[in-house]
Amino acid sequence: MAVPKSKQSKSRTNKRFANYKTTAPTLVECPHCHELKVAHRVCKNCGFYDGAEVVPQETEKK
Repeated sequence: MAVPKSKQSKSRTNKRFANYKTTAPTLVECPHCHELKVAHRVCKNCGFYDGAEVVPQETEKK
């Protein structure tokens, strides 16, 4: 009967299950500024999350 000569490492064992494709993150429209953003995250454009301004945005002065 065939017996392995040495123990397989964890990384080598886990490589058998690593052949999957990752999916792109789901993008949703921000209800405040209507830009696309990642779901359940603060909008990078306007700084709003769940109807409240979380990150104050600096206004540009000319």
